[in-house]
Amino acid sequence: MTLAALFTSAATTLAKRIETLRTAEAGLVSLTKNFGNPEDYHIEVFDTLIPKSCVPIKKSDCMLCPDKNDDDNYIIHAVRVTDTSKDGKDEIPRRAPLVLMHGYCNAALYFYRNLNGLRKHFQSVYSIDMFGWGLSSRPKFKTTDNTIESAEDVFVESLEAWRRVNKIEKMTLAGHSMGGYFSVAYCEKYPQRVDRLILISPVGVPHLDGEHEIATTSFTARAFFSLAKTFWKNNITPGSFIRSLSEYRGRDLVRRYINGRIPAITSEEEKEVLCEYMYTNNILPGSGEYALNRVLKPIAYARKPTVDRIPKLKVSNVTFIYGLNDWMDPSGGADVQNKCEEIGEQAPNVDVYTVRNAGHLMFLENWEEFNSAMIVADNGVIPTGSPTPKKYDASTYSAPRFN
Repeated sequence: MTLAALFTSAATTLAKRIETLRTAEAGLVSLTKNFGNPEDYHIEVFDTLIPKSCVPIKKSDCMLCPDKNDDDNYIIHAVRVTDTSKDGKDEIPRRAPLVLMHGYCNAALYFYRNLNGLRKHFQSVYSIDMFGWGLSSRPKFKTTDNTIESAEDVFVESLEAWRRVNKIEKMTLAGHSMGGYFSVAYCEKYPQRVDRLILISPVGVPHLDGEHEIATTSFTARAFFSLAKTFWKNNITPGSFIRSLSEYRGRDLVRRYINGRIPAITSEEEKEVLCEYMYTNNILPGSGEYALNRVLKPIAYARKPTVDRIPKLKVSNVTFIYGLNDWMDPSGGADVQNKCEEIGEQAPNVDVYTVRNAGHLMFLENWEEFNSAMIVADNGVIPTGSPTPKKYDASTYSAPRFN
């Protein structure tokens, strides 16, 4: 095989994978109608061009678009949902649009079960593929320096550039897991652009002195944990691991993950579309995923914990939402709440809620109660008949354990 043929083959494979991800994304867009009123809403996916100069990445072209090497822009891919109903709209106070930031190894349409229902409250809902994930630009993750701040700024400044282009004056910003961590970093730099901050099982809240260990006597659990720490320290990401597998084994791994972690999804058609979306998102060239060990210690403790950062934010209201079976401990949110209460009026007002019958992926596991928690976090009224989230109570909470 000639060298030219090798490059052609790689380019063709990449193009097919991008098209597969677009098809899976369209499948999830279609599924949004099943989770809320199928009428009176408009949903669209769109790309926003942002200048390369705003992102602290060393000169690097998007690995998804190697034919656009002279372009001065990166792309942020997103989905927008708007409420088109007219009933009583003139009487509804105009709310800041909701902007959703996904978690690690995820992408915008992970919120496909929530978009339709949330637009009734927010009127406009955006969910973005964060820089370096999904169908947003994926340059090599080589920042202008090796600091934590530059890694954070890749996501902070790309979000800010996206906001400016889309003329969103102020937003309710909600981030899941890693997206929650970067949402805090965004609020530090641009608090005037955030009406409320919602942290959905955010990573990086508490302090950790020394190495993270697990309390278990299980040899299997300890061996898996040790292997995960080794991968972490060597910047071997979940995406790079999946890319090392054959397509059959990679897809099987993702299917088993969905079956084990999200039993609330019972439709085989829905499972298949979500599996395609998750798998393809993670086998495309790695980019944003390599921020992992720059900002977090092994495993999932921040180098700059947000428990110290959130009380200093110039954002009036911060809400934490956790699954009741979450591997992220809601006591981290409660610690932030206590710190803010001790500081007084200069600190944000903080609330902590839990969603029943759900863990870390509560927006998929119990989408109705999660939507209710989001509405409560925005000081709204839950629709009649919808489940009500509970305020976190340390005395009744039992943290999940490794078996």
